[in-house]
Amino acid sequence: MYLDVFSDNSFETNCWLIASGGTDGAVVVDPGFSPGRVRAMLEAEGKRPVAVLATHGHYDHIGAADEFCGDEVPFHIHEADVQALTDPGAWGASRDVPPVPVKDVRTLADGDVLTFAGFRIEVLHTPGHTPGSVVFRTDGWVLSGDLVFAGSVGRSDFTNSDPSEMQRSLRRFLELPDGLDVLPGHGPRTTVERERATNPFLRDL
Repeated sequence: MYLDVFSDNSFETNCWLIASGGTDGAVVVDPGFSPGRVRAMLEAEGKRPVAVLATHGHYDHIGAADEFCGDEVPFHIHEADVQALTDPGAWGASRDVPPVPVKDVRTLADGDVLTFAGFRIEVLHTPGHTPGSVVFRTDGWVLSGDLVFAGSVGRSDFTNSDPSEMQRSLRRFLELPDGLDVLPGHGPRTTVERERATNPFLRDL
């Protein structure tokens, strides 16, 4: 398996790069910044992007998506967060942040299954941080976006957030198997087991 992460930006947003062994295609997850540097990381491993996935529509997770997506590289985002591409301000960005002109936008829904770069990826809709927040799950790991971090959870006090939905989504996270690695939208890797046992925001759910 190929796995790498780029987080050298002012938001410390993780852009995850994943691929299974034996394939030159890679999935880019949450490309917010520095597309040239992310591409260089892929090229150094002999990889090329075949799809871009967004865990949600905040600009620090999608701001560079149009630099990767084109005729052969689709962009996947939950239908409830599609507006973030054309109106970033409605998703918390400052007024001077431009739209993200992605060409091939494909909407996600709960239960969808995607097959890219040798992986079978299940979509779980986990609203609360944003209406269209999702996590992406395989047999070995889960990309948690801004739902769960190592020792913390995402905010639910933005204009389009919903604290009640966030609590339901966190409970859904706790239904995942302990053995899954968690690749969050910010901060270091963790596991479901570790967060279940030590995350103070999950203990009383």
